[in-house]
Amino acid sequence: MIEVENLTKRYGDVTVVNNISFTAEPGQVTGFLGPNGAGKTTTMRMLTGFSPPTAGKAVVAGHDVFQESLEVRKRVGYLPENVPLYRDMSARGYLMYIAEIRGLAKRRQRADEVLDRVGLLQRANSRIRTLSKGMKQRVGLAAALIHNPDVLILDEPTIGLDPFQVLELRGLVQELGRDHTVLFSTHILSEAERVCDKVVIINQGQIIAQGSPSELRSRLERGARVLVRVEGDSAAMLDTIRAVDGVSNVSRELGGFIVTPRTGAPDPRAGIVEAIVAAGVNLLEVRPLAVDLEDIFIELTRQASLSEARHAAEQQEALKAALRENQPKENQSHEEEAQA
Repeated sequence: MIEVENLTKRYGDVTVVNNISFTAEPGQVTGFLGPNGAGKTTTMRMLTGFSPPTAGKAVVAGHDVFQESLEVRKRVGYLPENVPLYRDMSARGYLMYIAEIRGLAKRRQRADEVLDRVGLLQRANSRIRTLSKGMKQRVGLAAALIHNPDVLILDEPTIGLDPFQVLELRGLVQELGRDHTVLFSTHILSEAERVCDKVVIINQGQIIAQGSPSELRSRLERGARVLVRVEGDSAAMLDTIRAVDGVSNVSRELGGFIVTPRTGAPDPRAGIVEAIVAAGVNLLEVRPLAVDLEDIFIELTRQASLSEARHAAEQQEALKAALRENQPKENQSHEEEAQA
């Protein structure tokens, strides 16, 4: 299990990870989702003991990453974005070397077990430099699994792979999620939706949402766009629906009308139904449009950006007001005369 509470990382005056809190449970895959530069890799480096946090607390597999870093490393398997492999070693030789560093017994047997688990046993004697990128990722994953860790932390494991390799690795990650706590970092939205049981969305170093994909979808569907379909092709319906209280915009798409509710207004669906029935038109369908993780991510990051912009504007106005208030009276009178 991973428990993160108010975790922060600063480099000088720059805050890369800002007071984040989340949990990742055993027996599930938790997606750590965000754009490049959001703070995903920095967080993972703190959770694996590679980089100390500036503030806050993180407990991984029952051990504090700051107080018990060595114990954490014993219980974590880490696959970084750029896998550090010795290219002239064989896949088996490299894994036996990692097993020796970790003090494991029966190193050859364990190396073959994890190679089989990642589907690479038939290439055990191949030099790593001869393997494809997807196979190298699998060797890196096998190295993360060699000591049978409680927690797996995987940083963008599918980046740079071809579509077939991506599908294979996704299936493997889902399988590993049954036996381990898996924290899976990605900026590919469709990937997180297919692989993860829970999603933590981070943007500009702050967590802006977390929950299962279905929970986040349900949250966003409240106030989401609505698809309305009526019998026949009635162009007059555009004006009828647009006149309903709470409707911001109406467009003709998907064989019907896409209705965008006004922000903060009551749900307009009941009013839409009443207006269409009153117009004497047969109503076929009224339903929220399906929301996928991409819609959720775009909307939440947009809201976060707007909130940050409003906060910056408010701070700027407060600063201007403070400067005006502290301005000498003489200067104020000169300014008033100039304005007059």
